[in-house]
Amino acid sequence: MLTISMGTSVDGFIADRTGAFDWTMPDDEQFRFHLDTVRELGACLCGRRLYETMLPWETDPAMRHGELYSAFADAWVALPKIVFSRTLDRVEGNARLADRPLTEEIPAVLDSTEKDVEIGGATLAGQAVEAGLVDQFQIFRYPIIVGGGTPLLPPVPEAVPLELMESRVFGNRVVYERYRRTQG
Repeated sequence: MLTISMGTSVDGFIADRTGAFDWTMPDDEQFRFHLDTVRELGACLCGRRLYETMLPWETDPAMRHGELYSAFADAWVALPKIVFSRTLDRVEGNARLADRPLTEEIPAVLDSTEKDVEIGGATLAGQAVEAGLVDQFQIFRYPIIVGGGTPLLPPVPEAVPLELMESRVFGNRVVYERYRRTQG
């Protein structure tokens, strides 16, 4: 399945008006959840900004400042990443630049693994939503209203029916919701 996994404010933004998302910092409980999720993925499709945000997990030894963080870095390094960018001419680590359009790359990546594939980056994920290619949505709803910024999801031409598969509240009061797209 192709999965979007993103943090959002209560009012539906993944970054505020200035582009900041520091309010999405997970506590250890939520970080362990992310670690377990990354360990189960077969690949990650990334937009350029997400790739650059996550690159220190592959390149900066300072990110390994404890057992939990070292385990996440190991999982992230092992995960194949496909980066979509119009400005990068090379990528580092266990990544490659996408060489096909998104609508061709997604089925090819899904066919290359028996595991779920995650797609991240607001623009890239939005394109996959608009194309009807996302099977599952993992949303981490943070207890904050930011009043504007980068929306979690793009406008869609018609309703996308979803089924709530799982929900929980972390100790830091972040609400996790996992939805699967249904054939409505």
